[in-house]
Amino acid sequence: MLGLEQRVIGRLQALRAKAPLPLKVRLWQGDEIAMSDNPSVTLHLRSPAAARRLLDPSLHALGEAYVEGLLDVDGPVTEAIDIASHLARTTRVRPRIGRLPRWLQKHTRRSDRAAIAYHYDVSNDFYRLFLDPRMVYSCAYYRHGNEALATAQLQKLDHVLRKLKLEPGQRLLDIGCGWGALVIRAAERYGVQAVGITLSENQMLLARERVAQAGLSDRIDIRLQDYRDVPSDGGFDRIVSIGMFEHVGLANLGTYFRRIHELLKPGGIAMNHGITSASIDSRWVGHGGGEFIDRYVFPDGELPHVSLAIRELSAAGLELADAESLRHHYALTLAAWSSAFERNQAQLQQIAGERITRIWRVYLAGCAHAFAHGWINLYQLLAFRPMGGSNGLQSPLPLTRDYMYRDASPPEPAHAR
Repeated sequence: MLGLEQRVIGRLQALRAKAPLPLKVRLWQGDEIAMSDNPSVTLHLRSPAAARRLLDPSLHALGEAYVEGLLDVDGPVTEAIDIASHLARTTRVRPRIGRLPRWLQKHTRRSDRAAIAYHYDVSNDFYRLFLDPRMVYSCAYYRHGNEALATAQLQKLDHVLRKLKLEPGQRLLDIGCGWGALVIRAAERYGVQAVGITLSENQMLLARERVAQAGLSDRIDIRLQDYRDVPSDGGFDRIVSIGMFEHVGLANLGTYFRRIHELLKPGGIAMNHGITSASIDSRWVGHGGGEFIDRYVFPDGELPHVSLAIRELSAAGLELADAESLRHHYALTLAAWSSAFERNQAQLQQIAGERITRIWRVYLAGCAHAFAHGWINLYQLLAFRPMGGSNGLQSPLPLTRDYMYRDASPPEPAHAR
């Protein structure tokens, strides 16, 4: 029977003959196998344990080996992700589609807060090194595709706020307010009274600091609060949730949208901006990518297909008015984050340590790949709570989408990110 080293060499040689890759593999004993004439990425297998993962690769197995230091990667991380994806698709002994997430996950207030703290409370300084100056940690909005990240994120904030059709004096609730960028923009530009809630203490403290610096403490209230515990206090005119419902859980989508309906005044407008599964069955990302994210990045995160989100939204009594896919925008956003992460790796490692830096390095580049290849999507779902009138149920929105773009500021000159 062939030893492990011979099996790995044989597998890689067979793969090169079938489909060359820009990869060189260096085994723990020193042997090297070039998968093409001009490899741009070198994979260092530090131990036999890494080799076993390479014999039956999945994105989870390869990502785990990298995070735990069983293998190292030299070369552009984006190319390394492309190669890992190819290996997972074409060389696995047991092909695997994305499995269903844990439908019985309870998502209690305590477990949700712990999951959010794990992801967001690494360090505010950690996020500063790869996000834009406003620290908007969600999909940007590109008009040209080559704007600076800061420009695209401001365009996203304004795109969302225009869709909500804000008016001075209205009450706005931001579920999952992050570091406060959207509520600050809404109060400054539209004159609303805003409440922002988050389960991350780091986010809350910095958001409050930024609100005070903007002189808006009398118009913005930042709270450490679960969406299920927000008091109605007469209701909100507008509700927005950006990058939060991924943490709600598939079994709790009905509860989530019912709570939005309860908190929204009749005639009020809500926007849900969130990542969705490309699988009609709401499965995780295939080839083991979902398992990696669940273990290392977003504990208990679950992605619904957009059809499930719309179904639960509608069952809660909200009426869908508009659905917009921003998949291509998120691929660009993640590419910008990943590029900044690569530039600042040394500082990031000083802040968070090597293991967490490795997790985020592969996570950001991997998610950019996943969006670019349609494994996952992102939708903005605009809905409202109908209000009865003499002619039936009334909508607070105009008859056309023109209003979403009419007030847009002139496009800024394109420049390189």
